Amino acid sequence: MRGVAARAGVSVATVSRFYSGAGPVSDDARVRVKEAADALGYVPNTAARSLRVQRTATLGVVLPDLYGDFFSELLRGLDGAARLHDRHLLVAGSHGGADELAETACQMLGRVDGLIVMCPGLGEEVAEANLPVGLPVVLLGSMATGFPSISVDDEASAAAMVRHLAHLGHRRIALIAGPSANADALDRLAAYERTVGDLGLHADPSLVVEGDFTERSGHQATCQLLALADRPTAVFAANDSMAIGALRACREAGLDVPGDIALAGFDDIPVAEYVTPGLTSVHVPIHEMGARAVSAVLAAVDDPSVVADPVVLPGRLVVRQSCGGAA
Repeated sequence: MRGVAARAGVSVATVSRFYSGAGPVSDDARVRVKEAADALGYVPNTAARSLRVQRTATLGVVLPDLYGDFFSELLRGLDGAARLHDRHLLVAGSHGGADELAETACQMLGRVDGLIVMCPGLGEEVAEANLPVGLPVVLLGSMATGFPSISVDDEASAAAMVRHLAHLGHRRIALIAGPSANADALDRLAAYERTVGDLGLHADPSLVVEGDFTERSGHQATCQLLALADRPTAVFAANDSMAIGALRACREAGLDVPGDIALAGFDDIPVAEYVTPGLTSVHVPIHEMGARAVSAVLAAVDDPSVVADPVVLPGRLVVRQSCGGAA
């Protein structure tokens, strides 16, 4: 830094302000510092700066999976918001239970200023017992007292989809549910069961088949549903990936979608609009979830004593060709 200052003809403090943004630097000085740094090949020592200011300019992100359009879109929202605030992301997958979550989160201590965690089935006791003390944490997709959180109204959104399919005349509506350990999946299942009962539809246990949010499981579940003596006239998959697998199973069975069977998903991932037929789905503001999580964790970093109220984002029905009817 001293070499850059000498070459640029400015003080070391000016060079420091240029890189830290902690004070005013004239346009002329900016140009000279940049030219001097480029000529000398100078790169600031971010590790040393982190020790000095007790900040890393990095946010940790722990996700249950890094595969698929949902997580790609979520990461896009997280990364975009982080860049706007001149922050970097350190991303890790935690595929196991509470022990792995605790290990992954603890490995980030000292390396990040705050942590964004999405963990299926993360309850209050699990959160309190396994998330690092003293590190600002924001939860995605789950809620626990003492932690800011961003989630989606799964129950209202799933109920709206079931009502829409019933409005189109369907009485035997099947559900490809998500894994039983996943909180979102359980909320969508509960909404399906409640709405089927409220509307007086066929509450046949064989119409509910569990999947694991992958295309393969959606394909397998649909094959099981189509083998029923009295098969469903509509299939609601608890996420779009399973719905896309279901679409393939219907085609392999020689069924027309939506002529022979209606199909709907959940999440409205980008590809849902481009499959044929276009997939009816519940639009989840995935990108916004990521952006809001970054804002929330930065607010917690600035003032750890303030715990923001939980944010619950509404889902929105997006009707396309796969269900055979207008909204």
